[in-house]
Amino acid sequence: MRVGHLPGRRKVAPSVISEFLDPSPAALAAQWKSVLAREEVPKGSRQVPFVPSEVVLSLCASLLVDHRRFGSSSAHRAGMPVQHFASLFKRRPTSFIAKMANLDGTRSHGGRHEVEVASLMLSDSVLMQDVYLRILRSARSHGIDEHALPDFLELENGETLWLAGQEELVQSEIERSLEQSLEKWSSERNDIPIATTQRLLTSRVRIGQHRFAAGVLSNHEHRCVFCGLSANIGGRRRPRLLTASHIKPWRDSTDKERLDRRNGFTACPTHDIAFDTGLITVDEDLNLHYAPGVESDMEIESPLRAALGKPPLRDRLILPDKAERPDVVYLDWHRTQIYVAS
Repeated sequence: MRVGHLPGRRKVAPSVISEFLDPSPAALAAQWKSVLAREEVPKGSRQVPFVPSEVVLSLCASLLVDHRRFGSSSAHRAGMPVQHFASLFKRRPTSFIAKMANLDGTRSHGGRHEVEVASLMLSDSVLMQDVYLRILRSARSHGIDEHALPDFLELENGETLWLAGQEELVQSEIERSLEQSLEKWSSERNDIPIATTQRLLTSRVRIGQHRFAAGVLSNHEHRCVFCGLSANIGGRRRPRLLTASHIKPWRDSTDKERLDRRNGFTACPTHDIAFDTGLITVDEDLNLHYAPGVESDMEIESPLRAALGKPPLRDRLILPDKAERPDVVYLDWHRTQIYVAS
């Protein structure tokens, strides 16, 4: 799973959480043996505690699954890998949704050590990748194949974990957006150190941006909506060829708008920047327009014509038949606030 990079560095884990952040082969083996020996627990009966590898896998799954979208009656609709977890670990899907809430601090009765684990791993992609792969290697050695436990982060073949859409985020803008949330958390969750809270809230923003970007890329089938460039080349997906960013920029959007994939375009870097800086815009009928002066400059500047001419650009956005169209509200905002201002 090539997704963007969470900045961070390896931290020395206190002994109380080292079983999560630095599991030994023997500890992982013991955990998988206990998992494989489990039996289904009747509904209403108390379930066995989560083993550390279950906790870490639940945290890793939060990169894909937004637990806030699911409740006790809808957890069965949560996407991959929640249903695989439920089958393998002999738990109901609601258990994993609840665990994700514990890990991001949403549930005040969640274990403090789990919140600390989450804050450290989500702020250090190298650490998360390392522990994830240790857990999967141990699982494979115990006969747990990809059907039972899929490589949902797509890292077993040597890929690198990084989060999509991070190039749009600016740390100072994230910090400003979190000021009220940080104050609220500090008053309500005084059991969590302030540094942990800051890491969690920042990670929540970055993961939300990743889920947004992943949704936009999927919606547009990993193809630039301006020129049609595909990220699938030579039988492999090359995600760094494309970016997924907001039509109405993240800094100007509400929390809801920041997560709305109708507020996003998939684009190659050149056309992403051309749109972001107002050299081109799109009207409500999805027709492309140039800013004043661009077309006349293309007549004398062949590199500009090669980049922004037609082709490679099309007269109208290139969208898959089943794709959700961008919301007119966002297109209007760009046309009046970015395009005209340029």
